[in-house]
Amino acid sequence: MLRRKSNILVMKFGGTSVETPDKIRHAAERVVHARRGGRRIVVVVSAPGRMTDDLISLAKQIVPQPDQRELDMLLATGEQVGIALLTMAIKAKNVDAISLTGPQAGIAADDRHTRAHITGIRPNKLLQELKKGRVVIVAGFQGLNPREDIATLGRGGSDLTAVALAAVLKAERCDIFTDVRGIYTADPSLVPEARLLSHISYDEMLELASAGAQVMQPRSIEIAKKFSVPIRVSHALNPKDLGSWITAQGQEKHSMEEAVVTGVALDRNQIKVTLRDIPDRPGMAAELFSALGQAHINVDMIIQSAAKGNINDISFTISKEDLGPSQKILASVQRELRAGSVETDARVAKISIVGVGMKKHSGVAGKMFKVLADHRINIQMIATSEIKISCIIASDQGKNALKLLHQAFGLHRASLNSSV
Repeated sequence: MLRRKSNILVMKFGGTSVETPDKIRHAAERVVHARRGGRRIVVVVSAPGRMTDDLISLAKQIVPQPDQRELDMLLATGEQVGIALLTMAIKAKNVDAISLTGPQAGIAADDRHTRAHITGIRPNKLLQELKKGRVVIVAGFQGLNPREDIATLGRGGSDLTAVALAAVLKAERCDIFTDVRGIYTADPSLVPEARLLSHISYDEMLELASAGAQVMQPRSIEIAKKFSVPIRVSHALNPKDLGSWITAQGQEKHSMEEAVVTGVALDRNQIKVTLRDIPDRPGMAAELFSALGQAHINVDMIIQSAAKGNINDISFTISKEDLGPSQKILASVQRELRAGSVETDARVAKISIVGVGMKKHSGVAGKMFKVLADHRINIQMIATSEIKISCIIASDQGKNALKLLHQAFGLHRASLNSSV
């Protein structure tokens, strides 16, 4: 791991951590305590509570498919509410602070409205304010695109803002404060016996986040890994909680008998799309997925059936929010390829097991498939990597599958990697 060269600490408070005046005052206390400990503090704040969802709902009451530029203008106001209120609370404790929007903090983004990527950060103003001894409060989730319009960074974008700032500022670490104690072996709201992990590697966290674990945004973990930013995830309301560390190595497993699976995740935000009767000739898949890629629609799992009579079917999964934007593209590709019907199924979920140790042990996939088969859970699609195995199953069987796999791989038992 690269050594961090500054005494800067980046602290990020999620929406549930600033949803009420009392929680905002509590967040201010944590910031002030850290500042008085001698560090320079940069804070990233999300929109309070469910404000982002409320703003989206409001926009859709005006028009079912809001203009994306104007939607970003609307959504960015949520974070501005959060930074202004938290700054007021910090100043009330006699600590100098200033709030900055994403653009004011020098965050540049590309022109993909509602799902922009950070292209660079020029933190000149932010550093100037730190030199004045101020705590700097930055609006998460937003940057300035090449047209000088505000562009938001997609769901969980405040995580991305915080980690990217920590990378550019060479911060000591990035603290993520949320409404759970840290990273668990499964979603504790679905699996009560899920264990808190004291450490997890970037690779494992990235796969869990991509598989549906909602504690961290996947793109933020990519940045953390690339720039060796240590991340600590802990509960916003419990200062004594050590939380979970996300680092390059995680924590080594010393026992040969320990489970090789670190966690299990369930993603219900999936839709399976099937394009029927595609001519079986070179370039058909390229044309389909290139069209989706040009529209910035991320495809997750893909399966192509064996050709029958010079035609085949292609099935793939996308997120539910991408179904609307993809429909025109699919209709166009269907015509161009002279394919059959386009079918969609929202009654699916993705169940995944993740663990760096999996690549060194045989039989993990077989065990997963047997557990599902023994409980009559049908697998529709399968995708694997060195440290993850994912299956598409019926959504109404997702919670049961999560519990069964968590139990089967012994994730409920304490281990060297658990917090006790």
